This record gives sequence, C-alpha cells and structure tokens, in this order.
Amino acid sequence: MPLPQDITPVNSEIMDTLVEASNMDWVQTSDKSFVKVLYTGSETGTWAVLLKWLEGYVAPSHKHLSGSHTFILSGKLQVRDGVLNAGDYVYEANGMLHGETTALEDTEYLFICNGPVIFFDEDNFTRYSSWEDFYRLQQAQG
Repeated sequence: MPLPQDITPVNSEIMDTLVEASNMDWVQTSDKSFVKVLYTGSETGTWAVLLKWLEGYVAPSHKHLSGSHTFILSGKLQVRDGVLNAGDYVYEANGMLHGETTALEDTEYLFICNGPVIFFDEDNFTRYSSWEDFYRLQQAQG
C-alpha cells in the first residue's frame, strides 16, 4: 500500500553524512591544539569537531552563544571548578560564561556546538568562532 503523502526530500542534499574521522589528519591550530572537523551546518549554525589538546594547553575565557555538548574520549580537562575525565559528558547552556579551560593531560574530546562561541580577555573580545570558521578550515584542507 503506498503512503498517503509524498515524503521524498525536496532538498537533494539531505542525506546521511558519514565522516571517517579515523582516516582524517589532525589540523594543528596552535602549538598544543589540533582539530578534525566532522560537521558544519549552515542551516542551523551547528558544528561538530574532534579536539585534541596536549597537556598544558589553555583555552581562553569564553561565552557560549548557544548550547554545546562535550564528551571526553581520553584525558582530563579542568573546566571551571571541576575536572572532566574520559567518559564524562557535559552540556553547557546558551549564555554559559567561564574562564580558561586547561588540558591537565593530553586530551581528546568530541565537541558539538549549536552556534558561536566568543572569546575574550580582560579588556577585549579576542575571537569569535562559528560554523563558518570550521567550514573554511575544512575547505582549506580539501
């Protein structure tokens, strides 16, 4: 019996996206940080990356301008007053503000963000990161 309504996608670009991250090279973003871009979504602003931070890497103070999900695959991160260990998951809500995040040991983690993050120091905004930045990085890598 046929379906009572046509449910085929109108947008031919809608499909499952398989990313073989195990076959991707890490892109070095600083002397102690690396990234693999898994997904950038222009329609939602969502982006997903694998991050690798070497022990001692410090991410600057920042504010989440959207919610984000973090899952620690290996290592340890000092985040605010707590430590995230391998196997830990944290959701950070839109508007979450926090100081530096430090890799207490070599750490790899999955980070899925539903929009931009803005970084700052005592006096200025220093960087704005969004799906567009990771899209450009992905395109530059081929």
